[in-house]
Amino acid sequence: MKRELGIARCGLACCLCSENIICAGCDSGQCPDKDGCENRKCSISKGIKHCYECSEACQKGMLSKIKPYAFTEFAKRYGEDTLLDCLERNEKMGVIYHREGINGDYDDSDDVEELINFIKTGNR
Repeated sequence: MKRELGIARCGLACCLCSENIICAGCDSGQCPDKDGCENRKCSISKGIKHCYECSEACQKGMLSKIKPYAFTEFAKRYGEDTLLDCLERNEKMGVIYHREGINGDYDDSDDVEELINFIKTGNR
């Protein structure tokens, strides 16, 4: 885990991304999707660093996907540091962020509350 990369504006975990070998995170300007990222554009226009700081209930862009949406909801409720602590603990317990491609253990749920509980506990 590269904790210093933190969480992307949309909620994805830059700190655990398999692309972080060549990418320095969401705000580095190195993200290959930075120019087309709806969440990045929106949060910059609102003067906030993360979607979890926004008061709107939103599921546009990456927030239409359960993993970044649940990570964003988790950060709204408990804070980014707690999210990073949980992700780091879960990684040490063998929870996989990316296996092949972009899917991993956090992609195995269709229920936001179930996924938030998985983040909190590392257990299904």
